Amino acid sequence: VQLQASGGGFVQPGGSLRLSCTASGLSLDYYAIAWFRQAPGKEREGVICHDMSGYPTYEAPSVKGRFTILRDNGQNTIYLQMNNLKPEDTAVYYCATEGVIVNPRCTLAEFSTFGQGTQVTVSS
Repeated sequence: VQLQASGGGFVQPGGSLRLSCTASGLSLDYYAIAWFRQAPGKEREGVICHDMSGYPTYEAPSVKGRFTILRDNGQNTIYLQMNNLKPEDTAVYYCATEGVIVNPRCTLAEFSTFGQGTQVTVSS
């Protein structure tokens, strides 16, 4: 089982970025999915989570209305669409997945499979 994240980069405040996460060895159709992030000097935190049915179960207050999870089941890929980015969104972003989980709250303890991380830098 492997998750491959990509799409990070440098963007100005107010800009948009779309991160990708492609899975191999499993079908994301049947798994809960999540994006986490870790800013310098801070702990990894949950950003947004969907349960196995694709229903959103958690969205960090700081990203509400700006970040969205998208799915491409045919490509076994999920995306994190980030709009109106702010400097405080600067972090390494990680996708994650887990099989048998009910109503995930986006905690580290709930997810066992993580991608390698992709850097997002928001700065003018």
